[in-house]
Amino acid sequence: MSDTRASRPTFDFIVIGAGIAGASVAAELAQSARVALIEMERQPGMHTTGRSAAIFAPTYGPAAIRALTRASEGFYLAPPEDFATAPLLSARQTMMIAREDQIDSLNAFVAEVGTETDIRVLEHHELMREQPLLRESYVSAAVLDPSGSDIDVNGLHQGYLRMFRACGGVLHTNAPVSGLLPNSAGWRVDIPGDNLQAKVVVNAAGAWADQIGALAGAGQIGLIPKRRTALIVAAPEGRNRPDAPLTVDIDEQFYLKPESGRLLISPADETPSAPCDAQPEELDVAICIDRIQRAFDLDIRRIQTKWAGLRSFVADKSPVAGFSQFAEGFFWLAGQGGYGIQTAPALARLAASMAAKRSVPTDILAEGLSLEDLAPARVERPLEDAR
Repeated sequence: MSDTRASRPTFDFIVIGAGIAGASVAAELAQSARVALIEMERQPGMHTTGRSAAIFAPTYGPAAIRALTRASEGFYLAPPEDFATAPLLSARQTMMIAREDQIDSLNAFVAEVGTETDIRVLEHHELMREQPLLRESYVSAAVLDPSGSDIDVNGLHQGYLRMFRACGGVLHTNAPVSGLLPNSAGWRVDIPGDNLQAKVVVNAAGAWADQIGALAGAGQIGLIPKRRTALIVAAPEGRNRPDAPLTVDIDEQFYLKPESGRLLISPADETPSAPCDAQPEELDVAICIDRIQRAFDLDIRRIQTKWAGLRSFVADKSPVAGFSQFAEGFFWLAGQGGYGIQTAPALARLAASMAAKRSVPTDILAEGLSLEDLAPARVERPLEDAR
């Protein structure tokens, strides 16, 4: 079906979703193309982006994620002029802890990432010095990664949105996509009260990415949104170290991080969910408190704040970045899981180059990234097979 109305706004790219993935790739594309960015909510970043634990951890995630994280570090340390008003990173070491029965998991972690990052195995007295809130009887061993940082997520997201607007990009909010129709010029994208035209559509819709794929007839990638819960609780007087490391169970059953004089805690839950405005479940809150109190010498009486967000994964937990096999001009940028913030700078540059059919940045490939690990072909299935 085609629509030939002359009044229809025409772009080179339309990016669906203005969270960190969409905002960053739109900003990169807008430097040399006409780009529209479409967001279904009243403002960008209301879902996963605005609910991130905000950690830059080069040892966190599958190999493709770690490569993209390393390739993003240069941007974080030296963003473009006027991109941010304050540093995007502030030092925060990461400590992976293990009980006696988890030592094999710790050893496997060291074997996998030890050649990529300068990690250090800690003696028991060292780990207690680094994280004095731990119960001595709970933890047996730990690995310290000094290369981690806290990320100013809002600064990063707003920086990309400013870059996008400065390059002439057009942002539409309160604009859920109701139709995606291919035509002779590319794609017609229907939003309330308007429809837009572009040669290429970039699907950066987060938890809703498979729904957008189905709307376009592009198949599905088996995306599973998973709910994660987080709480803010008081730190114990006189015993909290603001510079203490992010402390993570080696099997990722919980984590704890100092946060503005308080403690951010999570049960690291991954409960499958439909795409939605995720809210914390009382059972997950109770599980979180139980796990944290078992591992840390804390008596949690009151929760100051609680929230939940969706982290969306495909089967192998690596992102999906590339053109659909089933719909010409439809580009997937989805499945970043819990790693979307820390990998955003490199993944945006990579996706923009692929979507514009330019050479892939060599510095990203030099980190050992294989494009096959991101290719939609590994997971995308026709709609009739995906049902």
